[in-house]
Amino acid sequence: SVRAAVSVAAAALALVPAAARAQRTLFVGTGEPYARLTDAVHAARAGDRIVVRPGTYREPTIVVDRPVEIVGEGRPTLDGEHARQIMLVTADDVTVRGLRFAHVGVSYVQDNAAVRFERVRNCVVADNRLDDAFFGIYLANVTDCRIEGNIIAGLAREETSSGNGIHLWSSRRITITGNQVRGQRDGIYFEFVHESEVRGNLSEGNLRYGLHFMYSDDCRYLDNTFRANGAGVAVMYTKRVTMVGNRFERNWGAAAYGLLLKEIYDAHLERNVFRQNTTGLFADGANRLVAAHNDFIDNGWALKLDVNTIDGNVTANNFEGNTFDVVTNGRDLSTAFRGNYWDAYDGYDRNHDGVGDVPFRPVRLFSIVVERNVPALILLRSAFVRLIDATERVVPVLTPEALADSAPAMKRIP
Repeated sequence: SVRAAVSVAAAALALVPAAARAQRTLFVGTGEPYARLTDAVHAARAGDRIVVRPGTYREPTIVVDRPVEIVGEGRPTLDGEHARQIMLVTADDVTVRGLRFAHVGVSYVQDNAAVRFERVRNCVVADNRLDDAFFGIYLANVTDCRIEGNIIAGLAREETSSGNGIHLWSSRRITITGNQVRGQRDGIYFEFVHESEVRGNLSEGNLRYGLHFMYSDDCRYLDNTFRANGAGVAVMYTKRVTMVGNRFERNWGAAAYGLLLKEIYDAHLERNVFRQNTTGLFADGANRLVAAHNDFIDNGWALKLDVNTIDGNVTANNFEGNTFDVVTNGRDLSTAFRGNYWDAYDGYDRNHDGVGDVPFRPVRLFSIVVERNVPALILLRSAFVRLIDATERVVPVLTPEALADSAPAMKRIP
């Protein structure tokens, strides 16, 4: 019978995997089948594409609980009206692209975000704009996702009422590339994140850190710029960190630095630029640190090296225009310096092999004085300071004699 045939056809269709069915496109907007994005999500099947037409949409938090692609046409705005989180994604294989998220509600009891992913895999957040977000893009217990090409512009005025631009917690194999983040508490924040990569992002003008991460092993940070943040970048309680080709610029303030390494192991820093920071690099318990081919230019303190940083190697770096090249808090150091270029080096090279014939000791006596009594900086350009520094170089008494570059480069290292 006809009824039996229809039943058989329906049963056969049910056995076809969702991915093999034809993708549908659902439209949201004025005059479209769906006036709200929430309604389109509820009507969608796995693998469908939802296109949001231009306009401003104000609706309760949108819960995406099935694998769909949500695409904005003409940058439509999802407005949180300063009252709520805008979107929550709880399904695998969701893409969110081309939208504008605005006015996320500030909360002191929960982390409201423009778009939040929880316990999912294979998500994509790309080419969106987030304005006036409490938290911007938030990932919790997420694996194998990509955050790419988003612009996040916060209005943070104080830390207690602002959140992070890109926030990751307990996640793995995340790629964050080509984003711009400004005006948040921390530009990018990692906690318990592993095997992830941050590449080619700009994080500037954030209240606290351009990048802040802890307990996040085996991650790579490549070709990013961290500029004019409250305290630059902080790396804490982490193993096997690789930072290559980044720029740490204009992070000024009484407690500011380009990069802080605290209680970490096996960090590799190469071809980074530390320019115009109060402190370029501060290593506090950074064991087995390798710093090679970096540029330290026009910083207050180029490198602060605590004695609890063990078995480090500082090789083939350029130190130029810094007020103090190296400062430390003790005399018993195990970090080795070799083959660096120091613009303060006034030694000689009799055999013209490009290597200075006498070691260079980069720790100035006056830097030790300033470390203990900051107001002494007022004497920085005085003849008295030049005299005590010259005397200390000849007969080291207070500066660490072991901290010396045994083969200083005569010319700047390309």
